[in-house]
Amino acid sequence: MAKLYFYYAAMNAGKSTTLIQADFNYRERGMETMLWTAAHDDRSGVGTIGSRVALSAPAHAYDEDIDLFAAVGDELRKRKLDCILIDEAQFLTQRHVLQLCEVADRLDIPVLCYGLRTDFQAKLFPGSAALLALADSLIELKAVCECGRKATMNLRVDAEGHAVARGAQTEIGGNDRYVALCRKHFFERLREGEARQLTLRLSRNQA
Repeated sequence: MAKLYFYYAAMNAGKSTTLIQADFNYRERGMETMLWTAAHDDRSGVGTIGSRVALSAPAHAYDEDIDLFAAVGDELRKRKLDCILIDEAQFLTQRHVLQLCEVADRLDIPVLCYGLRTDFQAKLFPGSAALLALADSLIELKAVCECGRKATMNLRVDAEGHAVARGAQTEIGGNDRYVALCRKHFFERLREGEARQLTLRLSRNQA
């Protein structure tokens, strides 16, 4: 029976690169794949999976309203599918993840999801939470902190490199907006960012 996989990591762990390599491996063996990425992540262009090592691949774009099970079923009527690959899987909804479970269970097509586990406040993304609960296999990809330890956290930074402690959960960005850190240095930098923001607010109030 096909399985649902969740490959998760902090920023800069090579998730998109690994996905593109997996896609290449399938196609090299004459197998058919279907790639998906989040519609609102347009850093490489809408419907394009891009990696930091300059690899890219065209993909279908998903948004909150799409039914992934139905979309895969429609494609399956046109051609054989051997694997579904999902980039930016943290942006999936719980409903999307349940639909991907159906793809694996009812259509017998393996589904490989790649994404972040937590946001810049160390909170689970909805899609990641659903995948952690429902995926058959959980695989951690390794990123490296500035201290050399394994990076598991994603720190959001401003234009000057200072930690950002508050804001919307979703803000698209790369190395200019996020730094992958180990837990120790993540919380150290986050506390520094909170103290800095408090100082700035007090200064503005006193002005």
